[in-house]
Amino acid sequence: MQSLWNEAEAARAGGSPLGLRVYSSRLLGQEPSLVLHGGGNTSVKATIPDLFGDPVDVLYVKGSGWDLAAIEAAGFAPVRLEPLRRMAELERLSDTDMVRWQRAAMLDPAAPTPSVEAILHAIIPFDFVDHTHADAVVAVSNTPNGLERIGAIYGGDVVVVPYVMPGFVLAKAVRDLTRTVDWSRCRGLILMHHGVFSFGPDAKTSYQRMIELVTQAEEHLRVQVGWTGDPLVRPESATPPAPDRLRSLATLRNAVGRTRGGPVIARTESTGVARAFADRSDAAAVAGRGPLTPDHVIRTKPLPLVAAGEWNEAVAGYAERYHQYFTRHRERETELDRAPRWVVWPGQGSVGIGTSVKDAEIVLDIARHTARAIGWAESLGGWRALPEADLFDVEYWELEQAKLKAGGASPPLRGKVALVTGAASGIGQAVALGLWRHGAAVVATDVRREVSTEFAKPDLVGLEIDATDQAAVVRSVEETVNRFGGLDIVVSNAGLFTPSQPLAEMDPMVWDRSLTLNLTSHLTLLKAAAPYLALGFDPAVVIMASKNVPAPGPGAGAYSVAKAGLTQLARVAALELGKLGVRVNVLHPHAVMDTGAWTPEVLAARAKAYGMTVEQYRTNNVLGVEVTTRDVTEAVLALVGPAFRATTGAQIPIDGGNDRVI
Repeated sequence: MQSLWNEAEAARAGGSPLGLRVYSSRLLGQEPSLVLHGGGNTSVKATIPDLFGDPVDVLYVKGSGWDLAAIEAAGFAPVRLEPLRRMAELERLSDTDMVRWQRAAMLDPAAPTPSVEAILHAIIPFDFVDHTHADAVVAVSNTPNGLERIGAIYGGDVVVVPYVMPGFVLAKAVRDLTRTVDWSRCRGLILMHHGVFSFGPDAKTSYQRMIELVTQAEEHLRVQVGWTGDPLVRPESATPPAPDRLRSLATLRNAVGRTRGGPVIARTESTGVARAFADRSDAAAVAGRGPLTPDHVIRTKPLPLVAAGEWNEAVAGYAERYHQYFTRHRERETELDRAPRWVVWPGQGSVGIGTSVKDAEIVLDIARHTARAIGWAESLGGWRALPEADLFDVEYWELEQAKLKAGGASPPLRGKVALVTGAASGIGQAVALGLWRHGAAVVATDVRREVSTEFAKPDLVGLEIDATDQAAVVRSVEETVNRFGGLDIVVSNAGLFTPSQPLAEMDPMVWDRSLTLNLTSHLTLLKAAAPYLALGFDPAVVIMASKNVPAPGPGAGAYSVAKAGLTQLARVAALELGKLGVRVNVLHPHAVMDTGAWTPEVLAARAKAYGMTVEQYRTNNVLGVEVTTRDVTEAVLALVGPAFRATTGAQIPIDGGNDRVI
């Protein structure tokens, strides 16, 4: 492992201990093989003035909820040092009391809750302390003779700590082990099955000691098993997945979501270390021995599900085994959900499952590191994780569960997957953003190229798709399922207002173009989406029609006829797909003023034709309101939500009240 320390960057971080603490913490956080997704913690001891100007010795320790890769000064909680050191001398201290008294000792009550390792950081007699869950070190310790190997790697200048629960118990164990240790000759602590502590009088020393300690473990792996320091890769699949694989994936998502109690995102990885691990003949046996570190159990559960196909039966079996595991170690009244988070799919790779794309990606990342570490450990004599009882203690540890519950209520569409067409601008763009802001993972399609740059987030993806290209439409549905595991919401919005022409003068090309885009393309989308919607959660389709259906106007024959046909298509779809639990409803927007169709020139011409001012024309409806894309978006959000769970085949105008429609 290479040191990333840069003297110029360190100087720019500021001369204060906290500034350097932020800088070196970020260096650690940049290396995934040291800390994964909020794992690890760091601290610095300093003397600062309190409210009255009196000097106080404090421990700035990483606060809960912060990630070392992006931590700032505000992410460190200032805790009075003396109370922390005195806590270490107590005979016993519950987790709840430890957190409460640590917060009581903070100088800033608005700071984040101090790390559960704050007491341990406090008793280490160095200003800077770093703690990571280095893959290489933990992999070596997770072997039958891991203790002997660790001893041979590090010799006598590192204290080796047998595994104990994090928090107060660990701090007490280290306190007892080090009472006679000459700290001046000690480079670090190795916590079996857990990680590494390094320390020093300054940020650079502590950081570089961490790099040295991890490098020693990597060197051991290099010599023993041919380990290389190549970065972990995660390339996307180069070829479109087969439909049968996608239906299988959607079935898996459905089974896991039903077991978990709601919609989930299923992210797949079918190449690199994920595929290599899934193809191991002993994948089920080695993966069934436990996770890389106990900290990962709150993300991945104690074990992955290893299966291929027949997902309903496989997930049900996993749930029953998890219940038996809970029953064997029951210490609390409430059992957590029984659904798997990591699925090893032989012949395919890994599936990470969470209620958001971020959560699912975290599972995949942890799975990737775990799979590689298992490979190393197996080459060293066998993978041996912690006993089941220890994993249970961490999974049901109230402090770990608090991490997952932080952040307040979930958005209403969290875990759902949506596909929106005609989304580069106007109504489609507003709807796609609205669904995303309410928690859904969204694929937005449009024929215009800018859709791919407008929507370029992990959970908000733009695809350049011609809605009249049947093969491309099918691919867009398949890509949605491939990215997120399934499909729950379709907003069929792609369309075009064709030039005004009387029927007697109708251009056949205009007529055909309108029917192809405004009608046939929607049928193509429904056909492609239906099998996946049937496996979705409260699946819903919203068809974007027009006020021209109930109230057509002269000269708009091509558009009105196509939209009328589209409405009839939606009614038939409601009848047919209702048997699969899919709701299909229609919106009839009219005069949505903040779309591209209503340019200043168009508004001025229309207003003049009606003998109105532009402002009068904007609100020319029964309610006297200006209709906007927000009104359409709110209607979509309502239709796909629980308020309309018993409604299908409905047609709803979004027009402020049109006297011809009414």
